[in-house]
Amino acid sequence: MNKSMAAILIGATLAVSSLPAGAHSEEYFDAHSAPHGGQMRMAGPYHLELIAKEKELLLYVTDHGDGKVATEGGIGKATIQIGKAKPKTKTSIKLEPAGDNMLKGTGDFSLTPETVIIVFLNLPEYEAQSARFTPLKPKAKSTKKTPDEKKSPDDNGEHSHHHMHH
Repeated sequence: MNKSMAAILIGATLAVSSLPAGAHSEEYFDAHSAPHGGQMRMAGPYHLELIAKEKELLLYVTDHGDGKVATEGGIGKATIQIGKAKPKTKTSIKLEPAGDNMLKGTGDFSLTPETVIIVFLNLPEYEAQSARFTPLKPKAKSTKKTPDEKKSPDDNGEHSHHHMHH
């Protein structure tokens, strides 16, 4: 009995997940605290962690095993978009290696809940990558429904609950 139950639960979970096995979703990163308290995204072979402060950006680069990726010789750029209606409020900040696995950029920008930061990263011997961050997104579920939120753990609950009665 227990083995088939587990198989049903795993099957239901896989059906609900739209990501290939091994990929980390934004929800995964938002649910797990990042090593430096920033926001993490996946970009190609990297995990990128962005820490956005007033007038300063720090970008940490690790691989999928959380190993540090050296940023020496690399270049990066962050495009900061403030607000949705006016595309002209865009600021570009150059990100430069700042030792170890970090790039740092400073500029005259301010952060609002609508701020979106798009990071482009080009490290030696790797393809260029980009990732989109929304640094000020609250950790709690927002009231806006994103497509991902429809596939919430509630669905898993219903599936497993449904199967338990059979």
